[in-house]
Amino acid sequence: MLTIHVADRAAFTGRRDADAVAVDGGLIVAAGPYERLAGERPQARVRRWPGLLLPGLRHPQAVPLLERAYHPDPREADELGMEPLTGDALEALAMDDTRWGASARRGLQRLLAQGVTALAGPFTVPAVRTAVARSGLRVREARRGRYEGDALALDPAVHFPLNALLDGDLSAGGAADFAVFDVPVGEQPARALRLGGAATCVATVLGGRLVYRRR
Repeated sequence: MLTIHVADRAAFTGRRDADAVAVDGGLIVAAGPYERLAGERPQARVRRWPGLLLPGLRHPQAVPLLERAYHPDPREADELGMEPLTGDALEALAMDDTRWGASARRGLQRLLAQGVTALAGPFTVPAVRTAVARSGLRVREARRGRYEGDALALDPAVHFPLNALLDGDLSAGGAADFAVFDVPVGEQPARALRLGGAATCVATVLGGRLVYRRR
């Protein structure tokens, strides 16, 4: 379905006046001012979001987050908390393929809630690899000289600059993979994301599908 997503500002579109993207069939078909896009496509459904519309993020720490950390089930929160468990805490768990797969699925949902649409791979744990494939998230090769954070973080903006996170741009003809962050808009989207963090994500779109929406 032809859909126009409009926010307070859309960055990395190639246009300084953009606040919207038009999506059809999993692709971005246009980017620019909402008034122009809507005028040219009066039949389009419109989704409105607060804040900054950006290309989806690529998480550089996806492999350790999914293959070397356990994401507790909410039913385990009283015992294990909700943060990813690593090191001795992970070693104390009886991990098998079933548990690794369930952990990966929860971790992937949590990454979608951070505006992540792509993961630096490859993945070697079979249950994790299957969960990633079924999620639809893009798997990219890890970049050479990638930045290393001191600790794992679901929010990639904690350790990594925006230019290391963006998975493409919002140009016409590209995949409709993007996210919207409820942060103040301005001329410095990198600073806005750094200050607000990726946890300000209100919507994630992957292949034109709305896969996360803050309720």
